[in-house]
Amino acid sequence: MGAVREEITRRLKRWRGTALPIAQSALSAGLAWLVATSLIGHEHPFFAPIAAVVCLGVSLGQRLRRVGELVVGVSVGVGVGDALVGWIGSGPWQIALVVALAMSGAVLLDGGAVIALQAGSSAVLVATLLPPETGGGLDRMVDALIGGLVGLAVTALLPANPLIVAQRQAKQLFGELATALRGVATAVSEQDLVKAAGVLSQLRSTQTAVDDFKGALKTGGEIATIAPIRWRSKDELGRYKTAASPIDYALRNTRVLARRALAALRAKEDMPETLPDVLRRYADAVDMLRTELSRGVTPVETRKAIRDAAQYLTARHLGGDGFSTKVVLAQIRSIAVDLLQATGLSRAEAAESLPSLTGG
Repeated sequence: MGAVREEITRRLKRWRGTALPIAQSALSAGLAWLVATSLIGHEHPFFAPIAAVVCLGVSLGQRLRRVGELVVGVSVGVGVGDALVGWIGSGPWQIALVVALAMSGAVLLDGGAVIALQAGSSAVLVATLLPPETGGGLDRMVDALIGGLVGLAVTALLPANPLIVAQRQAKQLFGELATALRGVATAVSEQDLVKAAGVLSQLRSTQTAVDDFKGALKTGGEIATIAPIRWRSKDELGRYKTAASPIDYALRNTRVLARRALAALRAKEDMPETLPDVLRRYADAVDMLRTELSRGVTPVETRKAIRDAAQYLTARHLGGDGFSTKVVLAQIRSIAVDLLQATGLSRAEAAESLPSLTGG
């Protein structure tokens, strides 16, 4: 019974996470049909609710372009279908021919995969369920436009909270970076090759988290643009956008650092005693950055934490004779620059705020 309750809880949690998109799709489909029938006067506006649901079924960052793609795809598919089905009839080979010509036309128009697929599916509908005598091609194109616009309107009037989306993905991405930094610190302090290899392996799989974070920001940015009640979120989203690329670079540099730390451990190089402490300070700064961004404030405390850690970045404090150790020194300095940029500093400002490698 305990396992059953856990499974039900998990599924309900997943449903709650999709409840808003489901509500948006249902409302959009109904409104699209209502607009097309009551206001436009179409008797069977089949494409209107379909276009609304398809428009809402993609990431919001693609929806503005998707409306245009839907209309173009439907236009090509319906145009080819209406032109041919009335002439050659409907059947297996006719459907194959109509789909091939519709998708080819979309490709020749330099359309993307979405336009080609929409053209093909629209041609199938015309050749099977909706033969030309049930309605003109122009009406179906109008229905597609109505559905897309209704989908956008519902998104604007019933939007998700873009900050929640950004914060959720930031927690995952920033957590990956902080965990990796602490992992390298532990591997170095314990001289543990296995742990170092494990951290490196984990870092090689972080690109998905980076892509999800950037996608969430694109989605949030569009919500904040088209939804009036979310306009106030633009500044806070801007801070996340500022941090996105530098955090990506910090992950890449941490990956290089982990690889060279592993090489240094294998070569039994003399690693600086202060290295683990610097890396842990960086990890704490990453956690602090996520907290300050979630609070909607400029991350000035994070800057201070990074600069405090940077006092160990000089050759006197963080020396080393081995090749891999010297690379590690360069990488932790690069990570400091990345993290400072994530707080809103320019690259020049971040570099100037760090002590000289040869300084005291």
